[in-house]
Amino acid sequence: MLREMSTRYGRTPGGYIWAVLEPLAAIIFLSVGFSLVLRTPSLGNSFLLFYATGYLPFNLYMQLSNMTGRALNYSKPLLKYPAVTWIDAILARFALNTITNLLIGFLLLTGILLGIDSRAQLFAPPLLEAAMLTMMFGLGVGVMNAVLMGLFPIWDIIWSVLSRPLFLASGVLYTYEDLPRAAQDLLWYNPLLHIVGLFRSGVYPNYQPAYVNPLFVLFVSLALLGLGLLLMRRYHRVILNR
Repeated sequence: MLREMSTRYGRTPGGYIWAVLEPLAAIIFLSVGFSLVLRTPSLGNSFLLFYATGYLPFNLYMQLSNMTGRALNYSKPLLKYPAVTWIDAILARFALNTITNLLIGFLLLTGILLGIDSRAQLFAPPLLEAAMLTMMFGLGVGVMNAVLMGLFPIWDIIWSVLSRPLFLASGVLYTYEDLPRAAQDLLWYNPLLHIVGLFRSGVYPNYQPAYVNPLFVLFVSLALLGLGLLLMRRYHRVILNR
């Protein structure tokens, strides 16, 4: 964890400041862009708050899944030491990026609420539940990708292409209720849509997303995580010797 902190943030002018500015810039860009073509967001009256509640959980998932998925390639030199195992590399990256992005999300959401003088009343249980589900899903996808990227390097490129539509399919720009029925039936199977809806229910007290099923997200996350750990235990030597 200390090594990644020094290499990822310590060598860049500004360090952790960029980790805050990047999601903030994305939220502001979305808010300004859509405020020019829409009168009000799907929930509330603040574009900034609406897109923040969609982008922050999505960004947490992307950071965790991407960083965890590349943990073995990043830490290969350290894994030559017997005391350092593949599970150490995965857990270190997962823990550091979880702490970093949760803190960034807290700072941005608090700053936005203070800046827009919002009367929104945050409800902690759904916010914490959404964060936990995001962490589990990001870890599950990350471990599975660590195996696939290690065995098949081309998977890194394939996954980058496949995951690009997720931003549009995860409810960041809209609510599930805005979609036509055919799109609802299809996108319901995207765990991120449930996570974003659950997160927003903790910010907008009048929003009750009936479609959200935390057990579905947990099942998918644990299935990916379990399968990924089994495959990693079986093939980690093959991956590290490549």
